[in-house]
Amino acid sequence: MAEQKKNLFGYDISSLEKEMLSRGESRYRAAQLFGWIYGKKVYDFSKMTDVSKSFRAVLEKEYCLSLPSIFLEEDAKDGTVKLLLQMEDGAKVEAVLMRYNYGNVACVSSQVGCNMGCAFCASGLLKKTRNLETYEMVGEVLALNSILAKEGESIDHVVVMGTGEPFDNFDNVMRFLHILNDPKAFNIGARRLTVSTCGIVPGIRKYAEDPLQINLAVSLHAPNDAIRTQIMPIARAYPLDQLIDALKYYEEKSGRRITFEYILIKGVNDSLACADELADLIHDNQLFAYVNLIPYNPVKEKPYARSPREQITLFHDRLMKRGINATVRKEFGTDIDAACGQLRAKVERGEKQHG
Repeated sequence: MAEQKKNLFGYDISSLEKEMLSRGESRYRAAQLFGWIYGKKVYDFSKMTDVSKSFRAVLEKEYCLSLPSIFLEEDAKDGTVKLLLQMEDGAKVEAVLMRYNYGNVACVSSQVGCNMGCAFCASGLLKKTRNLETYEMVGEVLALNSILAKEGESIDHVVVMGTGEPFDNFDNVMRFLHILNDPKAFNIGARRLTVSTCGIVPGIRKYAEDPLQINLAVSLHAPNDAIRTQIMPIARAYPLDQLIDALKYYEEKSGRRITFEYILIKGVNDSLACADELADLIHDNQLFAYVNLIPYNPVKEKPYARSPREQITLFHDRLMKRGINATVRKEFGTDIDAACGQLRAKVERGEKQHG
């Protein structure tokens, strides 16, 4: 069986330099390839004219620049685009383009399926089969850029908030983020990059050590362990006291503000008592935190409902009165399969077809 070619989209500049040095090439070769791939957007080795013919032959034989294919595209009236991308092995993942007034945001997946088992979430309808490789996550952004290129635009913010737990695929995710940030690659500033975790404490501590100081979002969804363990199994492994300690460490190391993601679920975590507990949690631990309130996207396989609009407003206003900076997330793609994981699940069940 032929050895699989190495995909150059999976290398940040440091790892590509090491790869080239291992072949007896100079460090400059890595910068040269980066210039063709990301600067000139040339993915055909034969067209890299200032690379010697002999080394182009090596590249053709041992490396590739393959990208995922678009299996299905859904376009919402508000300009949101959801792609179901198919990888080389047939695995499918979702990537979403959201258009804000401050730029074009890519929401990318980090795993094929998810094992975190959050009770309300569509991502976990299909269990994790594998991690995504760095080059596959880069491919998600490039696929969305191919759509924006028709408008003369590109992705300028990336959130790793799609299917999967990023800190369960730590090394691939961090290499991906370094490629996004590299001025010779995507050149997206660290403050425009965000990773969302459901609360993997060792991952948060390791993430805090990264010199890029990328944003951190935490899927909290409850102000106490009693509610959190009901809807998020990860809370049994890492209860709130451990999570808060890790977040304090992140704040100390990075100086960056934390975002708490809080999906409002009717009758579960949306009471004013919960709002007060959440405010107490932030104040008592002196966290530099912002709360992003998210109206729940109902999933037919789950027994949960969206909080009424008036209750969302009351919850938001209570936090603000308690001195907590909070907003209600703008909803995107309400006329398509908006919830993360929904589109892939429908395709895998045969409810939607390729197109």
